[in-house]
Amino acid sequence: MSDTKQRLLDGAMDTLRRQGIAGVSARNIAAAAGVNQALIFYHYGSVDDLLVRACMAATADRVDAYRQRFAAVGSLRELLDVGRALHEEERELGNVAVLAQMLAGAQHDEKLARVTADALAQWTGEIETVLRRVLAGSPFAEMADVPGLARAVSVSFVGLELYEGVDRDGARRAMDALEQLGLLLEIVEELGPVARRALRSKINKAAARRP
Repeated sequence: MSDTKQRLLDGAMDTLRRQGIAGVSARNIAAAAGVNQALIFYHYGSVDDLLVRACMAATADRVDAYRQRFAAVGSLRELLDVGRALHEEERELGNVAVLAQMLAGAQHDEKLARVTADALAQWTGEIETVLRRVLAGSPFAEMADVPGLARAVSVSFVGLELYEGVDRDGARRAMDALEQLGLLLEIVEELGPVARRALRSKINKAAARRP
C-alpha cells in the first residue's frame, strides 16, 4: 500500500476519534493526513468508501493483535480476563470512541451499519473459536448456541465499553458478574461423574422444554 493511501486511512480514523462522525469530511480527513483532499477521491472514490476501508483495516489490525492471546485462553474466566485487557487498551487508544461514533452513524446510514456489523463480526469470530474450544466436553456444550453466545459476549463487551462513559462503577460490576459466571462454569467442570451426569440430564430436559 502506498504511503498516501495509508496516511488517508490513518487520517480517517484520527478524524473519527477527534471530531466524531459529524466531523468526517474530505477536508478534515485530508488535513489530518496532510495531503490534498482530491487524493481521497483518486484513491478511494468517496469519503464513505474511505471510511469503510479505514474501519475494516483498523479492526483487522486490532483483532490480529489479540489473536495470540485468544489462542492461549483455556477457560471462560480467562476469556473475560482478555476482555478486560482489551477494554482497557481499546479505551486508551481511543477505539471505544470510534466504535461509539460508528454505532451512532450506523443508525441512519446503511453503509455504515454494514461495515460496523462486519467489523464486530471479526471480534465475534475470534470469540466463537475460543468458546467452542473451552466448552468442548462441558455439560453445557450440548445445549449451548455457541454462535449466539459469542455474539452475546461481544455485545456485552461493546455495551460495557459504551456504558462505562456514563456509569464506570456499574460497568465494573457488570464485568465482575460475568466473571462470576465464568467461575461457576469452572466449578461445574470440577464435579464428579455422577453429579455431571445428573446436571447434564437436567440441562437436556430444560433444553427440550425450550420453544
